[in-house]
Amino acid sequence: MNQFRKPKRLVADLLQRYSPRGMLLYFLPAALIPATIIALGKGQLLDILVDASGFALYMLSAWCLRKGLQAEHLYANNRLVRATQKPLKTIAAVIAALTTGMVAWLGVGHSLPVALMFAGGALLGMYLSYGFDPRAEKTIIAAHGYSGDEILQALEDSSRIVRSIEQANKQIRNAELNRRIERICEVADSILAEIEADPKDFRRARKFLNVYLDGARQVTEGYAKTHQQTQSGELEQNFRNVLDTLEEVFQEQHQKLLEDDVFDLDVKIEVLTTQLKREGIL
Repeated sequence: MNQFRKPKRLVADLLQRYSPRGMLLYFLPAALIPATIIALGKGQLLDILVDASGFALYMLSAWCLRKGLQAEHLYANNRLVRATQKPLKTIAAVIAALTTGMVAWLGVGHSLPVALMFAGGALLGMYLSYGFDPRAEKTIIAAHGYSGDEILQALEDSSRIVRSIEQANKQIRNAELNRRIERICEVADSILAEIEADPKDFRRARKFLNVYLDGARQVTEGYAKTHQQTQSGELEQNFRNVLDTLEEVFQEQHQKLLEDDVFDLDVKIEVLTTQLKREGIL
């Protein structure tokens, strides 16, 4: 396992979140602010409405563009993310084009044909700068009686569980436990990647996803909430014991998938199920 995978992913997510891409659209309509003030001073109602509406629409376009770029980043870097249902980048381009045409026609006073040319230029500029939204669906082949959609949905649900574990881990103020939970999440992501690469593994890993992964989420979220209210050493030790079992079984599940051996793992799954029930997690 690449020990640098998680830091690289976190850096990529931070760079995308604070990326300057799409920010220019927030500043381009700045000239409409003094234009609106001037029109207000002259009492020109139409110009006020056009300039103020134009500024608001450009802001909306910029917001849609940024959200669309973030969705595109997730789509490109996560094999378990479907194409977005809302084409936000395309919506942003259309809003920017229509707003440009409106301002050129009603605000500046160009003829309608010229205003349409401005609108077309804005649409082309948005496309060349940012493109439109990816629409191709990511598919997984069927295997062992499970359809591709069923497998993909299960993997998406499991990926969300891993992200929930990561969120709960942020609430735990213990560096040792944080590192152990991070390792569990890294192995879980590797297991999901193995299933995605070879859907035939889904049948053998289904019990793991239903029992271990959800059990890991429940115990981590439960400890994250409870440990803030009490400093019980027994509670922390019980959590460590469960983490011991989770780390062992997650590593073993990953290895078993690579070796195509499931019998011994089924036995250990039953053992963990019993432990989780004894700890009151299931």
